[in-house]
Amino acid sequence: MSQVTVQGLVHDLREVLALEPLVDLPKHPVPVLAPDAHRPGMALMGFAENFLPSRIQVFGESETAYLATLDVAAQMVAVARVLALDPPVIFIAMTQEVPLGVLALARERGFPLVRTTLPAVEFMTELAHQLERRFAPRTEVHGTLVDVYGVGLLFTGRSGIGKSECALDLIERGHRLVADDIVEIRRNAEDVLIGGHREVLRHHLEIRGVGVIDVQSIFGIRAIRLQKRVELEVQLQEWDDAADYERMGLEDRSTEIIGVRIPQVVVPLFPGKNITVISEVIALNFMLKVYGYDAAQVLNERILQSMRSSTRLRDYLDQDRE
Repeated sequence: MSQVTVQGLVHDLREVLALEPLVDLPKHPVPVLAPDAHRPGMALMGFAENFLPSRIQVFGESETAYLATLDVAAQMVAVARVLALDPPVIFIAMTQEVPLGVLALARERGFPLVRTTLPAVEFMTELAHQLERRFAPRTEVHGTLVDVYGVGLLFTGRSGIGKSECALDLIERGHRLVADDIVEIRRNAEDVLIGGHREVLRHHLEIRGVGVIDVQSIFGIRAIRLQKRVELEVQLQEWDDAADYERMGLEDRSTEIIGVRIPQVVVPLFPGKNITVISEVIALNFMLKVYGYDAAQVLNERILQSMRSSTRLRDYLDQDRE
């Protein structure tokens, strides 16, 4: 996970959160160490025993209304109590007039002070969402992520085995590309894996012998997605006569990415094999399992039931002969 800084937040969220720096931001990076924001409340009055340090602080209407009752010197004392909690930045909500003591102290200490047009509650909700994304554990996987019938299939395998070609065929059949070559994956609070593309590679596929193509330009906006939940890994392998491949589907294979286990299907390849249709079937079969129908288990139970019935019939005939 890359470091989250105040400068990065202000730069990235300036339009989203309608941010306006009220003092020049420090030239050195100011790290944000916690993925949540607090309102100082009684900390302004000196009671800070239950307040966690190193949290972003947001001044809403209550805080600024209280500060407005104080003279400039008292305002500086009150805000200094909040700064003792070591917040990386203070946000002023609803484009409120900033008390002179707050502004003076921020300029004196070179402290980040930023204003937003959003109400405090709305601002903190959106900020929490943005911080959750930035603090989420993440990794990169060499592979291709495609949305097939609403299922996020992560194709993996050695370089040149045909992941991008398979994705291209799926796109031509109406499915959607998320990322090729490098898939950026993050884990959210619900232990769900979300995959996306590296910005410099977005919407592009590398096809051996052809080169790089722009999927959006060729196939249109319906052929791409910005991100998708990673629900199943499809591992492509060369056919090995000595390998014992799964034939019934009774064995549940899985793999782990950032501490989250997802199902895995190993598909052996040989010339002429229609991997595109197989990928569609993998996605549809996954959806059936989600809804509680496992074809392999149903067939296995049917075979066992047939065997039990044959045994009972044989026992009955043997007893009847006696």
